[in-house]
Amino acid sequence: MTSIAVIGAGITGITTAYKLLLRGFDVTVFDRNAHAAMETSFANAGQLSASNAEVWNQPSTFLKGVKWMLKKDAPLLVHPAPSWHKLSWMAEFVLAARDYESNTIATTKLAIEARRHLLDMAEAEGFDFDAEMRGILHVYEQQDEFDHGAAVNRLLEKGGLTRRAVTPAEIAAIEPALSGNFVGGFFTETDFTGDIHKFTRRLAEACLRRGATIRTDADVTRLTASDHGGATVAWQDRDTSAGAARTERFDAVVVCAGVASRRFARQLGDRVNIYPVKGYSVTVNLDDAASREAAPWVSILDDHAKVATSRLGADRLRIAGTAEFAGENRDIKAARIRPLVDWCRLRFPGVSTASVLPWAGLRPMMPNMLPRVGRGRRPSVFYNTGHGHLGWTLAAATADIVAAEIAGAFAGRLLAGASDTRKADALAA
Repeated sequence: MTSIAVIGAGITGITTAYKLLLRGFDVTVFDRNAHAAMETSFANAGQLSASNAEVWNQPSTFLKGVKWMLKKDAPLLVHPAPSWHKLSWMAEFVLAARDYESNTIATTKLAIEARRHLLDMAEAEGFDFDAEMRGILHVYEQQDEFDHGAAVNRLLEKGGLTRRAVTPAEIAAIEPALSGNFVGGFFTETDFTGDIHKFTRRLAEACLRRGATIRTDADVTRLTASDHGGATVAWQDRDTSAGAARTERFDAVVVCAGVASRRFARQLGDRVNIYPVKGYSVTVNLDDAASREAAPWVSILDDHAKVATSRLGADRLRIAGTAEFAGENRDIKAARIRPLVDWCRLRFPGVSTASVLPWAGLRPMMPNMLPRVGRGRRPSVFYNTGHGHLGWTLAAATADIVAAEIAGAFAGRLLAGASDTRKADALAA
C-alpha cells in the first residue's frame, strides 16, 4: 500500500488525511501538539463563508494598512519593524492586486465547492460540530463601504454565489438581536457556521477508525525527498524527557503545516512564501438566560470593524477579527482583545461579557491570497497550505484536489516495497 505522510493536524491536514484514506492510501499524520486542531484551527471565527471570498489585494487595503500602522487597536495592524520576509511578502502582495478580480472569483468557486465536501464528511462519519445553517449577514454603517460591497457582489456572482442586498428593516428581521444604525447589508443564505475545533477533532477520530496513524507530540525537524521518489520525515518526540530523534520513510509527503510550511518547503527545495498573519478571537460564555436570549444566532460580519460572529451551540458566542503582521508571534495582547469585547457590548448590549476566553492564532497567508495546492518540485512532494483567513471555508475542497492529484501520480504504479521502506520502528538520527 502506498504510504503518505501528512505534516500538520489542523483542518487542512486532517481533511487531507481523510480524503487520502478514502482513496486507499496508508496515511500517517504528524503534529507537534498533543491533539489535533490546537493551533490556528482551535478558535477561529467559525464562518464557512463563500460570501467573504474577496481577496485583500486592492489599493484601499494598502492605504488602510498605512493609516492604521501606529494604531494599536486597528482592524489591520502592520508593525513597522522591518524584516526581509515581511518586505518581500508585502511587495508580492501589492503586485497581486493585478489579479484581484480573477482571484476573488476563483476563491468564491472553491468555497462553494468546499461546502459539499465538508458536510458530506460530517454526515458520512455521523458527527455534529455545532453547525448553524442560518446564513451570514454582512452589515454596513457607511454608504461608501456598502457601495464597495455591491461591487464585490458582482465578482461573487461571477463565481456562482448568490448574496442579496438587504435593507435596514430586513437586517432587523434577519437578526433581531443586532444593534446598530445600518445603511444596508448583504445576506448569503447558503453560508453557515460551525466549530472548527470540534469538526477537526472528530474527523481525526474518524481517520483513526479508518486506519490512519496520527503521531502527536511529534515535532518534525526536517523533511527530505529524492528526485527519484520517496520522502523521509525526521522528528522528535515531545512527550518523552529524552526527546528521542526518529525518522520514517514514506512514498510521498503532503505539507499542511500552516505557517511552518514555508520552512518545510525550503527544506524540500520549494518556495512557498507564507506569512503569519495573526488573528484574534474571544469566546463569550453565555452563562445566564438573558445573555443566551440576547446573543445572535445568525452569523454577522461587520465590514467596518472587520469583526465576525458565530453562535456555537446554546451557550457560546465566538467573536473574531483583526489582522496583525508581526511575524511568528502568538502573544495575546489586551489592546487587540478589548475591541472585540467592546464590539460585543455595542452590538449585543444584553450579552454579559463577564466570562470571556481570549485566543490568538497565526493565519498562513500567501501574497496572492490563494492557497498553495498541488505538487512540489520533487515527484513525492505535495502541498495543501496557505489558506489565510479562509482555511475553514476552503480546506475540504483543497483536500480533495490534492488527494486526487496524489492518486493520479501513483495510479498504476507498482511501488517496489512500498510498505517495506517505512521505518515504523523509528531509527536513531
